[in-house]
Amino acid sequence: MDEMTQLDRLRSEVPRPDRTELRAEERRLLSEIAALGAAPSPRRARRPADLRRNLRLSLGTSVLVGAGAATVVALGFVDIGSTPRPEPAVRVAPVAMSAVLQRAADTASARDDLRPRPGQFLAYELQVMSPVKLKEGGKDVRYLDRSLFKVWLPVEGSSLDGGVMSSEHLEPRPFPGEPLPAEARRRQGSAVAPSRLTGHDIRPEYQRTDYAYLSRLPTDSEGMREHLYRGLSRDPLADYKAWGSVGSMITQAYMPSAQRAALFRAAGTIPGVETVDEAEDAAGRDGVAVAMANRLGGVRHEYIFDRVTYLYLGERVVVTDAAKAGAPAGTLLTSTAQLKVEVADSAPEVTVPDVNAPEVTVPDVNAPR
Repeated sequence: MDEMTQLDRLRSEVPRPDRTELRAEERRLLSEIAALGAAPSPRRARRPADLRRNLRLSLGTSVLVGAGAATVVALGFVDIGSTPRPEPAVRVAPVAMSAVLQRAADTASARDDLRPRPGQFLAYELQVMSPVKLKEGGKDVRYLDRSLFKVWLPVEGSSLDGGVMSSEHLEPRPFPGEPLPAEARRRQGSAVAPSRLTGHDIRPEYQRTDYAYLSRLPTDSEGMREHLYRGLSRDPLADYKAWGSVGSMITQAYMPSAQRAALFRAAGTIPGVETVDEAEDAAGRDGVAVAMANRLGGVRHEYIFDRVTYLYLGERVVVTDAAKAGAPAGTLLTSTAQLKVEVADSAPEVTVPDVNAPEVTVPDVNAPR
């Protein structure tokens, strides 16, 4: 690890105040300054030492924020199916822990945990939007497929060993700047009956995301951070891949609150984390997002949280560099909304024989781009 990387990660565990906290500090500081010029009264009189101490605390917070963090960047945004509109400011916090992830961690333990047992399934309901490329009239055409997935994954073992999924195609959207292909309209309303998840899980053991494995991970942020960076010591995209692993562990995956809190705190210390003040998941739910840019791929990968409860809502991938990503800057490439997670004693009966079952998998929006 070089000196600049060490400096970048120095004191990364210190939470960074958000705008509301900063405004409160500003008001308090101005109040203290005003008190200096006001005539003392029996009810307001303060000892000089107390006043100096309070001023030092207020100024210290302001200096910490000024030195630790915020560069405000305005980005253009192409809203799918509408005219461009300004995207909310992205606040970059390269050193201090993201306040959004800190609050998500703090509130994780306040929620009731699901407690699945071996042999049971975790049942997920997700809405997903992702680009599809196909041939039409001898030409390559693209559109944005929108689907509703219901997935049943075993509590222990590979998701491809006993996992079941059904899906339904929702109304598609055109790829920005391109007409909607006729094939996309024909798929609308079609459904896939419950089918076995197929394919080969080639991930190493430490990248498993079943509940039994995730529940054995560290419950402290340092241990969880080591887990996120496992196998990435020589990878130039280590930070971005660690960020992708965070998504793999919270989307279509479930872990106890202790591990979930540790994950959010560890994720908040990854260099390059950004806060996006306004974000919308695939179901149209508004929230605040934490994100990381992949400058090689020209995209930004966001995780969206409810701005009141800090409950995880979903994720999206947005283009930041048109030349690298092959789409206009601001284009929403993929989007996911995790609508429901519950425990089920069994998965639905597979109605299509395995030998004829189509190979169906939920698009992996966490794969590096």
